[in-house]
Amino acid sequence: MSDGLGIWTVLLAVVGGAIRVSTPFLFVSLGETITERSGRINLGLEGTLVFGAMSAYATAVMSGSPWAGVAVAGLAGGAFGLLHGYVCQLPRVNDVAIGIALMLFGSGLAFFLGKPFIQPSAPPLPAIPFGFWSDLPQVQAALRVNVLFLVGAALSVFLWWAFRNTKAGLIVRVAGDSADAARAMGYDVDRIRLYATGAGGVLAGIGGAYLSLYYPGSWNEGISSGQGLMAVALVIFARWNPLACFGAALLFGGAGALGPALQSVGVSQGYYLYYAAPYVLTLALLILTSSPNRALAGAPGELSLSK
Repeated sequence: MSDGLGIWTVLLAVVGGAIRVSTPFLFVSLGETITERSGRINLGLEGTLVFGAMSAYATAVMSGSPWAGVAVAGLAGGAFGLLHGYVCQLPRVNDVAIGIALMLFGSGLAFFLGKPFIQPSAPPLPAIPFGFWSDLPQVQAALRVNVLFLVGAALSVFLWWAFRNTKAGLIVRVAGDSADAARAMGYDVDRIRLYATGAGGVLAGIGGAYLSLYYPGSWNEGISSGQGLMAVALVIFARWNPLACFGAALLFGGAGALGPALQSVGVSQGYYLYYAAPYVLTLALLILTSSPNRALAGAPGELSLSK
């Protein structure tokens, strides 16, 4: 293999991998954006992601329909989100502590209920072969795009527009920026945050369905690898902007695809270090966006991490 072909193979693999790997990041980050825009943080989305992956896979195995699995994962994620939202509105309850508790609860429940479904095979989600015009298998593989990625891309545009141009979006923003102002306008802040947290859970559950039903396309206890927690850092990096979440998700996805891309062209020495790229990127972003002297730019005023 020539050096030129090797370089192009790596680039194609990174592009295709970025699309595949970014989809869970995209759904979880969009869900967390909705939640945090309302003034609440949910660190429990890692557990929601894992439970969504398990419930989607189990449903697809039993029903034979991957879309039924996506629907059940969304419902399960919504239930976790509503539980988080309800508990957080109780007196003297900390959002972060409850999120961590639900993260452990969701992951543990998924591992317990999902043991019978580690071996069975579930039908995968469909993908659209945008590389049909090429005879090169590398191009065809890179441009084979799952439907949920396209849904997530469209959703990021819709949420960006909705936060600026719809009454519901403006209400969520007001609740997140100033609870007193929202109450003065006659809105129930607790209810707004409850619904926003539930909606965020739905999207996180769907992100989990993608993991188990498309990429990597199986159910096991290590399926998430901390993507739910990394998505929180992604939201901060994107400054709570749904469109920026789309770009940041692709960046994280490309970082996650770098190791497999190098392995595909025969780079065997030290390639495993590149598998740590998403975690290094997360740490770097958290350091670069932190400051002891000022609140995060663009952060909702009521968000606990901005105070």
